[in-house]
Amino acid sequence: MDISIVIPLLNESESLPELCLWIDKVMLKNNYAYEVLLIDDGSKDSSWQVIEEIVSKNKSIKGIKFRRNYGKSAALNVGFKKAKGDVVITMDADLQDSPDEIPALFDKIIKENFDLVSGWKQKRYDPLTKTIPTKLFNWAARRASGIYLHDFNCGLKSYKNTVIKSVEVHGEMHRYIPVLAKWAGFANITEQVVEHQSRKYGETKFGLERFVNGFLDLLTITFVTRFGKKPMHFFGIVGTIMFMIGFGIFGYIVVEKLYAIFNSVSAKNIADMSVFYIALTSMVIGVQLFLAGFISEMISRNANDRNNYQIEKEV
Repeated sequence: MDISIVIPLLNESESLPELCLWIDKVMLKNNYAYEVLLIDDGSKDSSWQVIEEIVSKNKSIKGIKFRRNYGKSAALNVGFKKAKGDVVITMDADLQDSPDEIPALFDKIIKENFDLVSGWKQKRYDPLTKTIPTKLFNWAARRASGIYLHDFNCGLKSYKNTVIKSVEVHGEMHRYIPVLAKWAGFANITEQVVEHQSRKYGETKFGLERFVNGFLDLLTITFVTRFGKKPMHFFGIVGTIMFMIGFGIFGYIVVEKLYAIFNSVSAKNIADMSVFYIALTSMVIGVQLFLAGFISEMISRNANDRNNYQIEKEV
């Protein structure tokens, strides 16, 4: 099979018929063998009834319905497990992603041998309240991940099948699939300018809180990708630095006190010095961070995937 198209959706009953007809038209025009996986993430409208009707008319389209809303990451993770195509393409169900982009995304993977191609909606039809935070978010994601993409959160992406079978998307990590892919050893990542359609039906499902969650997830994924297998390298180093700072301050206080005693100079009681408590707190925090790193290292060493390495070829 050439292409698997994974489409997570929530309350998109109005757009689904038009979207599926559009996809089918593109697939037939390019003579692709394909499947479409519609993942209903607990819709409250008639989306599932629409999906059932579409599936009854087109056997290349399949539907999966969640009992409740689990989120986009869960929908993508299930879709990735089911996908059989050599190239897997993700897109949103609201018609803001154009199926006409599929052939170019497919060629980037097959002909140019990229592992992952991320769409870049260079011209967006969104209000400033959405575009400005998006730009800040993407800037921070580029800096933290080292992957130069303009639009991490674009739903229109294409992947080699081996890529999506090698990553696990959970929580709100769908924004960072390129980071997860790079961590799994698929670093041949690029982007392609795609058309952004104005919303035709319904309302956006995302509010401003997604940007707060996005930055929190960025911190999580940055830490996990850099220190997930070696947490002691983070906690141990920071803990040691904190302890040495505190110990240095404490040593200075003791030396100063001894100097005052041996030279019969009046000096403040150590317990009355605020810097003493700063030193003490710094040492305690340093020890706690070191122990946190030690415990994390033990947990990491006992994890089921501790020796899960991506082997590309064998001869």
